[in-house]
Amino acid sequence: MRVLVTGGAGYIGSVSVELLLQMGHDVTVLDDLSTGHRGAVSGRAHLEVGSYGSTDKVVALLEKSKIEAVLHCASKAIVGDSMKDPGAYYSENVGGGIALLEAMRTAKVRRIVFSSTAAVYGLPDNTPIPETDPLRPTNAYGETKRVLESAIGWYGQAYGMRGVILRYFNVAGATMEHGEQHTPESHLIPSLLEAAAEGRPVTLFGDDYPTPDGTCIRDYIHVEDLAWAHLRGLEATAPTDTRTGPQSGPCEPLICNLGNGRGFSNRQVVNAVEVVTRHSLGLKIGPRRAGDPPVLIAAPDKAHDKLAWKSRLGSLEEMIGSAWEWRQTHPSGYR
Repeated sequence: MRVLVTGGAGYIGSVSVELLLQMGHDVTVLDDLSTGHRGAVSGRAHLEVGSYGSTDKVVALLEKSKIEAVLHCASKAIVGDSMKDPGAYYSENVGGGIALLEAMRTAKVRRIVFSSTAAVYGLPDNTPIPETDPLRPTNAYGETKRVLESAIGWYGQAYGMRGVILRYFNVAGATMEHGEQHTPESHLIPSLLEAAAEGRPVTLFGDDYPTPDGTCIRDYIHVEDLAWAHLRGLEATAPTDTRTGPQSGPCEPLICNLGNGRGFSNRQVVNAVEVVTRHSLGLKIGPRRAGDPPVLIAAPDKAHDKLAWKSRLGSLEEMIGSAWEWRQTHPSGYR
């Protein structure tokens, strides 16, 4: 299939592009390179530098490249920043997302897989969290994802858009070709690996949460497993696939959590990084970050059942080990 991947020069997008190409698909990447890296885009994919929020330009790209389906990975995605500047998050994630949906509608591209987040749940009623839990985001980032999820649902009802919404939890790990490189780095595992490589202390935000060791607990998923879920989701949007609706008429998006179904505390992650890297980390405790729930663990049963997907690389050692190996082979990141 011919797939447009928004944010395909970023961490998650580039790994998904790598897999799509391996499986023989034709891939076009749309990325403004504000946080992505030109060097992360395979030479076998076509890179279009630009914004997914420009409807007219996206329509032209969809038509020129004869795109059949869209994998929407691009967004602003830092929880703390979203609380300081929610306007930027609404403009990019919601305004840009609607512009993308309008471009798809105009170009008659009616297949989308949306990278959503566990942040839509906020403080969950249940642990592990099923997809039926109420959506009550506690930060602006999660709220913008919730809004676009809702829009995809309405576009399915009104325009027959076939969608898969994947609410994934914390993503980690790397492939041999692609890893995580942000400036500045805000995610826990790459921040710890960076600190281990540079021999400097690290800060955990909060140790007074209602958890066994006082630090947040998160469900981690290997980025390679996530890429496979993206592929399975794209397959499920095929016009003849009943998982995303009838061949014509109103469609309802398939919504699935992606995770291991078990959680690791921040302290456990620190300990695992020390084991993998063989470096001791000096640990500091900072204040809680606004909007951070104490525990987020997925109930991934629906993804198992509906997408025939299951996490295969679920241990901390596998995720941290692959990320550390990528960092060792890419000491300066992407060229």
